[in-house]
Amino acid sequence: MQNDRIIAFVMAGGQGSRLQPLTAGRSKPSVPFGSRYRIVDFVLSNLVNSQIQTIYLLVQYKSQSLIEHVRKAWTISPLLQNQFVTVVPPQMMSGEHWFQGTADAVNQNINLIEEHRPGLVAVFGADHIYRMDIRQMVDFHRERQADVTIAALPVPLHEASSFGVIAADETGRIQAFEEKPANPTPMPANPDMAFASMGNYIFSTDVLLQALHETQQAGETDFGQHVLPRLLRTHNLFAYDFATNRVPGVQPYETAVYWRDVGNLDAYFDAHHDVLGAEPVFDVFNPEWPIYSSSYQGPVARVLGGRIENTLLGAATVVHKGASIRNSIIRREAVIEEDVVLEDCIIMDYVRVSRGARLRRVIVDRHNIIAPGDEIGFDRARDAERFQVSPGGVTVIPQGQVGYFARDIRGSGRRGYSE
Repeated sequence: MQNDRIIAFVMAGGQGSRLQPLTAGRSKPSVPFGSRYRIVDFVLSNLVNSQIQTIYLLVQYKSQSLIEHVRKAWTISPLLQNQFVTVVPPQMMSGEHWFQGTADAVNQNINLIEEHRPGLVAVFGADHIYRMDIRQMVDFHRERQADVTIAALPVPLHEASSFGVIAADETGRIQAFEEKPANPTPMPANPDMAFASMGNYIFSTDVLLQALHETQQAGETDFGQHVLPRLLRTHNLFAYDFATNRVPGVQPYETAVYWRDVGNLDAYFDAHHDVLGAEPVFDVFNPEWPIYSSSYQGPVARVLGGRIENTLLGAATVVHKGASIRNSIIRREAVIEEDVVLEDCIIMDYVRVSRGARLRRVIVDRHNIIAPGDEIGFDRARDAERFQVSPGGVTVIPQGQVGYFARDIRGSGRRGYSE
């Protein structure tokens, strides 16, 4: 009888060095996205919506922010023992070292696979913004009787040299791996596109266990560099075409198959524009495929006046009279004072933008107070003296050190709902 049990390991230890200074005090999966989410919420929501609910989140780099978020936001049900999201730091069971790579991370937790005895193991990254019905990939894996299935993203051939490319035949069977090739192999049915590995894998459990044993013996650490090329010589590896994936509830105006790498500041900034507008490229409001996050208990946003255009407001945010906000994301418990002008900005939680300040193409990380009348985003040279400016001209203000109390923000003297 087929073992239908699936467990998931989510690789959430990424440093996200290209997202500095947003990752100065947190890992990349913990970076906020949109008006209420963290990056990690997207892969976790995809797994839970796909009925894969035994999930181990493997953390490492500056993990406390992520640990706190998961503790508060991702309690599935204490009554159902096989439905959980659990944070797993390096256990050092096979030696006194941190996770050395993706394969080493799973290998250090091989006891969890042996404990659950699943039929399949999903190994997914936590660094991207996307929707995916993973069950469709699982069905593909079983139909092909694959040993390993790799999610593959079609990318234009002229861009494929920046990716790890998968060469596959018409059935999806993988023929070769090409690491950032000068001349990438095109997809069989589309000579203008190539398959890029998304770093998301489905393993048949017995194959994975044997591969991890061999990996440990050989001193290897990574799935992409070591394990998969070796398995290709002896096992059936298939590429699952992500472009065929269909998620229920996606609207006609959206990109049917949405995936964004938010690995640098400009890509992160641009991806926020995909969730804005009356007909966004990526509409996070989808009751048939919800993106889960914090069950925040604070009040709704309050708009006391001003002009707001094409903007998302987080809970408990206050916008005062005379403010002008356009094409922006304002996260929770922010205060926008009188006569503030914001254009193309991302204002994170617990930020106060004081009276008369003007910001354009600025990311303000948590716990900051922008001074009255300050102008940011209008003089690149001046901004670069104070803050980090991305190659695309986005000014990024790092996380502040302002202790959060509501009196700092509203003058009420009440403690806020900070999470």
